[in-house]
Amino acid sequence: MAADDGDLAAAIEAIALQAGGAIMKIYGRGFSVESKADASPVTEADRVAEAIIVTALRELTPDIPVVAEEEVSAGHRPEVGAGPFWLVDPLDGTREFVSRNGDFTVNIALIRGGEPVLGTVHVPVKAETYTAAGYGQVSRRRGADAAQAIRARAPAGDGLVAMVSRSHGSPETDDFLADFDIKECIAAGSSLKFCRLAEGAADLYPRLGRTMEWDTAAGHAVLACAGGSVRRLDGGPLRYGKNGFENPHFLARGRTE
Repeated sequence: MAADDGDLAAAIEAIALQAGGAIMKIYGRGFSVESKADASPVTEADRVAEAIIVTALRELTPDIPVVAEEEVSAGHRPEVGAGPFWLVDPLDGTREFVSRNGDFTVNIALIRGGEPVLGTVHVPVKAETYTAAGYGQVSRRRGADAAQAIRARAPAGDGLVAMVSRSHGSPETDDFLADFDIKECIAAGSSLKFCRLAEGAADLYPRLGRTMEWDTAAGHAVLACAGGSVRRLDGGPLRYGKNGFENPHFLARGRTE
């Protein structure tokens, strides 16, 4: 862990909490829903939260580019090259936000060398925050309680618990899981699925649908630093900074040993 990664992790956790507070104000008073060019929904909360996060990150690390979902949708795609860059999804799970089921998150991650090395996932409705500052340095904070260290688990001998998407289920995912000894499937939205693996509440999460890098980077960081993994279906590592920022299908897992 680099000398300042702990400070960076603490800073982005605070930024995510600030964005989450703004989201909850809009969640409480009502909002309209628009459609982006790809037909995905967007709300005032997405834009307000992103403005808070992007402004704060550019003040915190002015030399590190910020790739943020709504800015990219508006045509602003910064060149990230081989250097570090931030990936931001200000409101991951907009469909969950619109349906008011609480399964939406604020995601911020730092990418170095194509890998998410630290990140934070904040769940505004539940006042839960997961933050990774490096391998073995992962915490979960609930409300005003003290942060607790978390760790992914190895599979038990009586079958696996699988996380599946609440809004993006598919027959392909069902077919994929048929090759595993699954005892339970749990549906959740947004990057919460990575966090459940990271805290040892589940064992695997396959995603056989379209995702973008900002959807996965913060959850990936939390899970990887907690001892889990996220890999392409061919077994290769899921990397970041790809042309177009689109992910291939992947499988996230807890500890395998």
